[in-house]
Amino acid sequence: QVQIKESGGGLVQPGGSLTLSCAASGSILSINAMGWHRQAPGKQRELVATITDVGKTTYADSVKGRFTISRDAAKNMVTLQMNSLKPEDTAVYHCNVGGFTLDPTNGFSPFASWGQGTQVTVSS
Repeated sequence: QVQIKESGGGLVQPGGSLTLSCAASGSILSINAMGWHRQAPGKQRELVATITDVGKTTYADSVKGRFTISRDAAKNMVTLQMNSLKPEDTAVYHCNVGGFTLDPTNGFSPFASWGQGTQVTVSS
């Protein structure tokens, strides 16, 4: 029972910036990693960026140097700062969170949850 809420998508001109945010809530004991994937029309979902509980980050080659992922562990939040946006960045961006929940009766359970997605459109 982990809920994922995303915000921050929208329409921006090429070269512009957007910030995406994602917050996880529920019976969360710990979060091991948070990240963003995207899916453009007619294409497969692809990884954009991830960050672990110790701050290790990974980025798709296509966004390196333009996007920055960061995390607020106390708030179970992850942010994706997107700069120098290109039309090919247009996609639905999904937040992905993985970790463990704790139930008083059933104990620990691993989880991996996805958000509904937020649309990012880069166009003049």
